[in-house]
Amino acid sequence: MAIDPVDLTAKLVRCASVTPTEGGALVLLEEMLSAAGFTCTRVDRGDVSNLFARWGAGKTFGFNGHTDVVPVGDVNAWSVDPFGAQIKDGFLYGRGSTDMKSGVAAFAAAAIDYVSDTPPDGSIVLAITGDEEGDAKDGTIALLEWMDANGEKMDHCLVGEPTCPDTMGEMMKIGRRGSMTAYFTVRGVQGHSAYPHRAKNPLPAMADLVCRLASHSLDNGTDHFDASTLAVTTIDTGNPANNVIPAQCKATANIRFNDAHHSSDISTWMRGVADDVAKNYGVEIDMNVSVSGESFVTPPGELSALIANAVKVETGVVPEASTTGGTSDARFVKNHCPVVEFGLVGKTMHQVDERVEVTQIHQLKAIYKRILQDYFA
Repeated sequence: MAIDPVDLTAKLVRCASVTPTEGGALVLLEEMLSAAGFTCTRVDRGDVSNLFARWGAGKTFGFNGHTDVVPVGDVNAWSVDPFGAQIKDGFLYGRGSTDMKSGVAAFAAAAIDYVSDTPPDGSIVLAITGDEEGDAKDGTIALLEWMDANGEKMDHCLVGEPTCPDTMGEMMKIGRRGSMTAYFTVRGVQGHSAYPHRAKNPLPAMADLVCRLASHSLDNGTDHFDASTLAVTTIDTGNPANNVIPAQCKATANIRFNDAHHSSDISTWMRGVADDVAKNYGVEIDMNVSVSGESFVTPPGELSALIANAVKVETGVVPEASTTGGTSDARFVKNHCPVVEFGLVGKTMHQVDERVEVTQIHQLKAIYKRILQDYFA
């Protein structure tokens, strides 16, 4: 009997798997996949639960996704139980329904049905994590490291994140921008505002620094990416007195960069600007950088064409190959094998009353099953 992806999505939504709580979602999937002949291994690390499942051997197509979800926020703002998986007016409601338990349900159902109906001459891998919405240090990274250590391999991989802005089938992601955050602290000398010559005010230096960073054009875009961006997201002094020059000031900048850059190049540039400002104003500037991921692209080719054809056949829509949006676990998978992302419309992910159109879940399963059929044809 075919697996109903809507029913499976509902069962997964009822698992309150707020990062890093497993909530029963991976237990449910492991039982279902094991019963269908998949060899399942829990690859738990730290407080994070992960699941690796393989069917068959040889040429391998992989799916990657996550069952962890973000917190519900104000539960009283929801019109339904956030973990009730209620269906009304053609939508399935619940935290994680869009991001991305419907995607996991669709590819799990497609994989089970495919190996049951027409066992392929090859292998299917499902790599499912419980740490995509968290720090992402013990999730897909742990799965990939375990795979490398145990001789496991995917030849191609599809990440089932929501990728379509408005219409089912309109967009797939062939890459992602890099993401990094820089934290600056300008240190001066505190003093009385009536005697500024006895102090070193960090604020003019910080104003100059953030102005120079924010007004700089990193690039004009590349073949597959828009121009890189730098946004100053906060400036903090915490000074409650109007007659005191503060000793320090802090600021944060978030950078989304394309494949014209590596994070180290951007860090070197920012450090140079900070050093120049520090010299000009006679202050000290500390800079710390956190990198969430480097930019990457899987050039249009066999994998993207396979996915685009399946989407067109099932929806009548030809998906745009895009690199827009934030980061995803594809940034880790790209070091293992070629990877493309495709999923449903993501309008309500992380919102109150998160919901997914029921018909889209069925469409997504059909697309994933066709991808498997065409891949192993």
